[in-house]
Amino acid sequence: MSTKAKFAGSRNIAMKVPPHLWDATVKFYRDVVGLNVIEHAPTVPPSVCFEFGANQLWIDRVDGLSQAEIWLELSTFNVQAAASHFKSADIVRRDEIEPLPESFDGFWIQNPASIIHMVKKPDEY
Repeated sequence: MSTKAKFAGSRNIAMKVPPHLWDATVKFYRDVVGLNVIEHAPTVPPSVCFEFGANQLWIDRVDGLSQAEIWLELSTFNVQAAASHFKSADIVRRDEIEPLPESFDGFWIQNPASIIHMVKKPDEY
């Protein structure tokens, strides 16, 4: 009996923003919209996480971008079945776009509209 992959939307939304727009984008969500800052990661490049209803909106500064991108998360309890499911549906894996920790049980895909999705267990990351 094969295990079928089941998916749910996950709580993290990432907005990848080019450096020349990052400060203004963070100020927009913090000062204009008034969202609560959950975390300000002083990593290089920096990232700010906002409370976004039931979700978390991460604003990540990414060198080399010309415009912003939205990245989404899908959660599944069976990551291996999910990988097989996406492969059989000819969905493009994009593991090269951003390294994940070696012990992380998940991967990156790209939907037909070129939107990146992280596929992971619900309790990861």
